[in-house]
Amino acid sequence: MSAEVDAYISALPPDQAQALTWLRAVIKSRLPDHLEVISYKMPGFRQPGSKGRMVAGYAAFARNCGYYPHSGNIIGQLGDLTQGFKTTPGAISFTPAHPLPEPLIQALIQARLAEITQTGK
Repeated sequence: MSAEVDAYISALPPDQAQALTWLRAVIKSRLPDHLEVISYKMPGFRQPGSKGRMVAGYAAFARNCGYYPHSGNIIGQLGDLTQGFKTTPGAISFTPAHPLPEPLIQALIQARLAEITQTGK
């Protein structure tokens, strides 16, 4: 695990720190060989290698947390899985009291990996 990400999470209020620690573990379990980094001032996971693409990012804000697939094409593909969450083409907002379910996280990661394989971006 990354010391930079540890520092990011430890600076958060306890409820957000707990929520993002859980999310981090779920993502890491799905991407065990990926690099944990800070990118765009948020924690995330990048493919290994010098040209590895960002696969997943997350962050905390004053009123919510967010998940970022680093693509504007992924969230719109998931339809019913995102119901109950505020979405934009590039983000899903959630709160510690209403975290993202594991099936949604898995679908986000799978869709992003498929996109990278197909397009190289």
